[in-house]
Amino acid sequence: MQSRTLWMLWVLLLTVVVIASGQPKKRVAVFTFDDKTSHRVRWWTGQPVGEGMADMLITALVKSGRYTVLERTQLNQVLKEQQLGQSGALTPESAAKVGQLLGVEVAVIGAVTEFGHAEKNVGGAIKKVGLGLGVKNIKASVAVDVRLVDTGSGEIMTAESVREEESSKGLSVDTQKFDFDNKNQFDESMVGKATRKAIDKVVELLDGAAANLAFSAKIIKADGVIYINVGDAAGVKPGDLFTVYRSGEALIDPDTGLSLGSAETRIGRIKVVNNTIGNGKASECEAVEGSGFQRNDLVKQN
Repeated sequence: MQSRTLWMLWVLLLTVVVIASGQPKKRVAVFTFDDKTSHRVRWWTGQPVGEGMADMLITALVKSGRYTVLERTQLNQVLKEQQLGQSGALTPESAAKVGQLLGVEVAVIGAVTEFGHAEKNVGGAIKKVGLGLGVKNIKASVAVDVRLVDTGSGEIMTAESVREEESSKGLSVDTQKFDFDNKNQFDESMVGKATRKAIDKVVELLDGAAANLAFSAKIIKADGVIYINVGDAAGVKPGDLFTVYRSGEALIDPDTGLSLGSAETRIGRIKVVNNTIGNGKASECEAVEGSGFQRNDLVKQN
């Protein structure tokens, strides 16, 4: 308990420091979690569990104010174009590829491995839900295997199995169904509370991993006026200075076949003059050093 409290205090302190220093927000893509549970539960919206948990994570990240999260429609469109399913075919390598195409720095992929209740009798035996009335001790457990992928290198920054529980004694309710009419019913249920704990833990993991990840963006267009794919929504401000690099040949590990990044050539520096393009999703910049900037050139913080 003490170590968990210290970890949370460290994350909070780090967040305050980042915000105070005016660092741009990291951009994140959350892919639908695969559902590996033995039963197919539906969210109150009709969504499967994997999609519902991914949406809860997106909401939590947006509310934190620390991240710019890719819209689901954009992600689904690229997945379709790349002929990648939301489960099964998705790997850290393919998630990184999609992330690069969409200009995000972190891809979150995962699988729900536990989602449900168990009952405990007087004798202490555990059995899956099948009874209704008279339950004395019920436990809800939610578990997800999550991987955070650096889209620049394709490397897994963090891989964790997150498991959270919520229990209650003296209940006398029918728990064999997961039928919730609305979000409030879900939030007040034991499985809903366990799910929230799991989502909060994933956010903590991302906070820790993203703290060591360098900010980067890309040039969208450079025909006299330079536009980059981050703006006010990502915490970019007028006057911010960035260094521009051009990627060279990809460096592929001959043993693993994994991308090790690429050789980069410094092109120059640019300054943000308008951060409100596209409702704050892009910025207009001017060159302060160098020339010949091109679409897809990398933009990094000084």
